[in-house]
Amino acid sequence: MNRQTTPTDWKGATMQKRIAGRYAAERRFKAVGLGAVLLSGAFLAFLLFVMVGNGVRGFTYTHVSVPVDFKAMPLTIDTARLGDADADQVIANAGLADIVAFAADEALGADGSKLISENAWKEVRSAIKADPELLKSKTVFELPASSEVDIAAKEGAKGALGAKVDALEKDGKLSTGIHWPFFKNADATDPAVAGIWGALKGSVLTIFIAFLIAFPTGVLAALYLEEYAAKNRWTDLIEVSINNLAAVPSIIFGLLALAVFINWFGLCQASPLVGGLTLALMTMPVIVIASRNAIKSVPPSIRDAALGVGASPVQVVFHHVLPLALPGILTGTIIGMARALGETAPLLLVGMRAFIGDVPGGICSPSTVLPMQIFLWSDEVDRGFVEKTSAAIIVLLIVLLSMNAFAIYLRNKFEKRW
Repeated sequence: MNRQTTPTDWKGATMQKRIAGRYAAERRFKAVGLGAVLLSGAFLAFLLFVMVGNGVRGFTYTHVSVPVDFKAMPLTIDTARLGDADADQVIANAGLADIVAFAADEALGADGSKLISENAWKEVRSAIKADPELLKSKTVFELPASSEVDIAAKEGAKGALGAKVDALEKDGKLSTGIHWPFFKNADATDPAVAGIWGALKGSVLTIFIAFLIAFPTGVLAALYLEEYAAKNRWTDLIEVSINNLAAVPSIIFGLLALAVFINWFGLCQASPLVGGLTLALMTMPVIVIASRNAIKSVPPSIRDAALGVGASPVQVVFHHVLPLALPGILTGTIIGMARALGETAPLLLVGMRAFIGDVPGGICSPSTVLPMQIFLWSDEVDRGFVEKTSAAIIVLLIVLLSMNAFAIYLRNKFEKRW
């Protein structure tokens, strides 16, 4: 026979031991949870420290002061043609690259032209187009250095190159500052002129198209499934299919886009249009699931009260349910868009991996995206692209963090309104 517990047993040593054990287990659980949070924070801090440490120098570049005397080395061109569409080609054909190389040899010593970028003459070309009077005088140009000189100036170097860089620094002919072409140019084979603007603009256009397609379609599908669709085996099949699509590997959507959008419809390959349609297909199931969860969270009393005062079912949905669910819908949508912004696998198959040396002019122009640009630069042999890769990663992280911050802002804004 089991002995019945008496009130005095609650104050006994056995019960006190059990209570102490429970408190100890709770303290251990709190310690483990705090350790997990600290470990995650440490990993994040380490990642940011490495990325910022390696990438901050990618935003700067070394320039060399080179005087170019167009009186001694005249550039024979018609200044009236500097405003024409083919002005760049006219200046190039006139031999500006040779003049700049000769001026570098004279100013920097033997093989001085190897100390500046092979595309440095394009900086002089831009200056001439902006001010044709430069062709009548001697001007000192701050030209981008070669990749080797840039690395040596930032990290130090030994041997002949290190001695040359030190001599130029002592003479005041080297300067390091913000590298504006990195923010204004598209991809290039020379790290001195390679930039992220082409990839960044391609990413913005691609995500914008994906949002325009995925957001309204996903929200309307969620509203129909939650508010109007009958509960039967067909809607159950649709729900299961949507959940399965959200877990499908992203590269499968790339195969689907290649077969449908490019081979079937014949849309422009390697463009933000095809890329946006591909990411819309990938993101739409996520938006549907997030929207359905947000709609489910709206209390049924809101619907009953609206119907009770004479609102139609459509008015109930769009005047009451949707505004209340909007914070969760927008948060899930922007997080889904942020995930799509970092995707590369589905875009590989629609041709957005190609080298694109121009900034896209529209949604059908050849383009690439920022994650793909990072991948391409990481595969370059030139060490100058190492810093560019880390700097591009910092830009991508800033964009992602901005989108997440915008999601938090929208959520708080609409929650305050209601």
